[in-house]
Amino acid sequence: MEDKKAFYIKLKAQLDDTTEFPADYMYKFIVPTDGDQVKEVEDLFDDAGAVIKTKKSKTGKYCSVSIVLKVVSSDKVISYYKKAESIKGIISL
Repeated sequence: MEDKKAFYIKLKAQLDDTTEFPADYMYKFIVPTDGDQVKEVEDLFDDAGAVIKTKKSKTGKYCSVSIVLKVVSSDKVISYYKKAESIKGIISL
């Protein structure tokens, strides 16, 4: 848990240093396709006006999900990552 806290503190600092908000931010996730994980990711961003693209792996076991979303602050970027953590098997890139 401490590692995640440190990661988000570092990410916030990097975003604040390099990004002028509001800005378009791209999230990339990899999720297993054996459940509803792709839909869970889509639902997470659905009401925010995001552009969502999915691509299955060659074997079909995983799906890459790319989301472009206009965010107003680094805190908002991080809040979506934290919400996504609850999705089973998700990998944030």
